[in-house]
This record gives sequence, structure tokens and C-alpha cells, in this order.
Amino acid sequence: MTETPGLAPAVLTRWWREHLDHDPATTLAGGLRATLIAGGKSNLTYRVGDGSRTWVVRRPPLGHVLATAHDMAREHRVMTALADTPVPVPATHALCEDTGVLGAPFYVMADVEGTPYRTAAELGALGAARTRGVAERMVDVLAELHRVEPAAVGLGDFGRVEGFLPRQVRRWRQQMEASRTQESSAATELADRLTDGVEAAAALGVPGIVHGDYRLDNLLVDAGDDVVAVLDWEMATLGDTLTDVALLVLYNRLAAVAPGMVADACEAPGFPGEEEILERYATAVGRDLAGLGFHLGLASYKLAAILQGIHYRYLRGQTVGEGFDRVGEVVEPLLATGLDALTASRP
Repeated sequence: MTETPGLAPAVLTRWWREHLDHDPATTLAGGLRATLIAGGKSNLTYRVGDGSRTWVVRRPPLGHVLATAHDMAREHRVMTALADTPVPVPATHALCEDTGVLGAPFYVMADVEGTPYRTAAELGALGAARTRGVAERMVDVLAELHRVEPAAVGLGDFGRVEGFLPRQVRRWRQQMEASRTQESSAATELADRLTDGVEAAAALGVPGIVHGDYRLDNLLVDAGDDVVAVLDWEMATLGDTLTDVALLVLYNRLAAVAPGMVADACEAPGFPGEEEILERYATAVGRDLAGLGFHLGLASYKLAAILQGIHYRYLRGQTVGEGFDRVGEVVEPLLATGLDALTASRP
């Protein structure tokens, strides 16, 4: 078998036969082979198969793992907890926290058939009407997630809602500094302004389960244009649900800010505009979206810190996959977008 970076199929096969062969859903017909699934820029995702069926394995990146990031147990827990809710998630099969197997914790989940739409060209093939339907379902699923009562699904202790926004500002500032490869006055200014405004923004927060990286290409859409799985729960927690809404809006804005560098699905004919998305979400959850300017600033800083971390690992040869060579170019435009959002939200 060919060794895949971060996953040794022969080693995984031995572990699998000991821990999963008893379950008909995961009984092996032969040894496992693995392929790194392109598209992830943080945790590593592999499709593994025995020649008859396939599954998905997730593990952390190969190096420079920042504190509290890439927690496999948290990803596994939140998806398992949401299995019986309206939020579509892949079935989870096992969590392994023994780093002696693959060199890091990992988990196994179902391989759900669906498309993670990322580009306008991909959506364009559906036509404007179907594109609008996909985008509207994306918004509806986010609203469904935010309507889930955490304690009712065993996630009452999944995070601390109190002080969530101040912790977020501190966390992403620390992680930006930990991954810094050059000085940035915009990073310092945005972090300072977020620190100054965080208490006022926290008073407007709406608590619930936060995905942490909700966007169209983290969803799998089936042939009937329904969302069949929400993926990439590595930053999920309990906190201010407006952070998810702001990040979704930010990803759409980035298509214009960094053309060719990020997903541009929002530019496909039929994709609803920002105001339509916000109105649909607000109607679904019955909440006011006041104060989103701060959250947009925080979303910009958070994403800049994440990309800076990826850039840091790339420069040190610690990240595998394609598309990493230009990630660092998006950091400064993101910081500028965050500063603009804070300025626009001033009374």
C-alpha cells in the first residue's frame, strides 16, 4: 500500500480490524487504501476504502498545531450529538485518541455522497433557479443549527457562552501572533479596535451552537439540491451565533476582495445577495441582526489568523495538499475588510 502523508493505510487497517470490524457498517472486505481529499487547508481529510466501500478519516495537520485548534474529540462529539436533529451531519463510527496509531488523534465517519460547491462555474451548471435553492437551503440549515438547544442534545457543557466574544478576540490575537511571519500594522489596529468594542458587542449576542466555519463549500449538496451533510466542525463550540452569520457574509464579500484566491460561488447567477441572505436568516430564527459590523470585523480577523497559520505551516513544509502557496496573500486584504466593517458600523 502507498503511504499517504499523515496516514499509513497498513497501520490504520490493523487498528480498524481491532476496533471496527465487529460493526456491519465498517467491516472490511480487504485492506484499506487512502487518498487525501483536496480542499482542506487545516485538518487533513482522507477517503479510505477497502475496494468495496469507502469512509472518511479526519486528523490534525502535520505540524505547528495551535492551542485548542484541531481537536478531533470535539469534532466527533458535536457531529454525534447532532445526529438526531434537523442539522444534517455524517454518521460517526469511531474516535481514536491514541497518538501511537497515526501520530495524532483521528476519527472515522461515513462518506456522504454530495457536492461541496465552491465556484460560480460549478453552480452555474445548475442554472439560476437551482442555485438560488441551494443557497437558500444553506441559510436554512444554519438557522436550524442555531435553533438547536445545546443541553437537549448533550452539548450543554460544550463551551462557555459567558465571555465568548472577549475570549475570541484574545484567542485569535494570540494565534495571529504565534503564526506571524512579518509585521502588520493592520493586524495590530484591527485587534486593538476589536478589543475596545467587544463588551458592547457581547451585550447583543445570541447564544447557541456555533459551527465556526460555516460556508457553502463546507456543505455537501445532493442531486436533489438538498444539503445532506455539514462538514468541518473543528471550531465548533457554544457561543454567539452571530459569529457564524458574519463569517458566512464575509466569505461572500471575499469573492470581490480577493478574486481567484477564494471561493466565488456567490457570484453565480441566482445566488442571493447579502441582504437577502440576512433577511432569510433573521426571519427563520426570529432575531434582530443588529451589531453585525463588529462581528464582521471579528470574522475578518479570525479568518486572517487562520490563513496566517496555514501560511506559517506552508513555509515550514508542514502542510500537505494543493493551493497553499498563495494563502498568505489573502491576509492583508482580510484585515482591511475587517477595518472597513468596523468603520461602517460606527453610529
